[in-house]
Amino acid sequence: MERDREATENRLLEAIGSMVAEQGFEKIGINAVAARAGVSKILIYRYFGSVEGLMAAYVRRHDFCLTTKVIIPDAGSVGMVVKGLFRSQIEQLRTNVALRRLYRWELSCTNESIAALRAQREEAGLSLIRQVSVLSGLPVDKVAFTATLVTSSITYLVMLADYCPVYNGFSISTDGGWLSFANSIDDLIDRMLAG
Repeated sequence: MERDREATENRLLEAIGSMVAEQGFEKIGINAVAARAGVSKILIYRYFGSVEGLMAAYVRRHDFCLTTKVIIPDAGSVGMVVKGLFRSQIEQLRTNVALRRLYRWELSCTNESIAALRAQREEAGLSLIRQVSVLSGLPVDKVAFTATLVTSSITYLVMLADYCPVYNGFSISTDGGWLSFANSIDDLIDRMLAG
C-alpha cells in the first residue's frame, strides 16, 4: 500500500513538473493534473491538500537548498565545498524549467504550503551557514550576508535569463556568461575566507 502511495505521489509530481515546464503555473488545474498523472483528483487532495500543495512538494523535492545535504569535512575544505555548492545551484536552476517557474509562483503568492517550504529552506540554509562559520572562524552574519547575496543573485538572474539575455554585462543566457559569473563568485568566496 505504501509503495502504491509513493508511486502515485511520484506520478503526480512528474505530471505537475512537466505541465509547469510546458505551460507555466498560471493555468494549472486539479483536473488536468489528475488526468496527466492518470489518477483521481481526490488523491491530490489526500496527499498534497491542493494543487498549490502539490506545486510546493515539487519545489521541496527539487529545491537546491532542501535537497543538498552538506557536511564539510574540515576547515581546509570550506572554500571548495561552498564554491561547488553555488556552481551546482546555478546548474540546477538553469536546467530545471519547472523549478524556475515554480520559484516565480512562490514569489507571487503565499499560503500554508509556501510558508512551510520557506521555513524548511531557512532552517537548511542556516544550518549550512553555521557550519561554514564554525569551520572558517568567520562571524555568522558575514557568512549569512555573503550566502544571501550569492544565492539570491543566482536565483534572480537565472529566472531573468528566460526574458533578458544580459545583466550588467554578464551574458546570463549562455554557458560562457555563467562560467564567468561562477568564477566571480569563486573570487568572492576566496576574499571572504581570506578575512
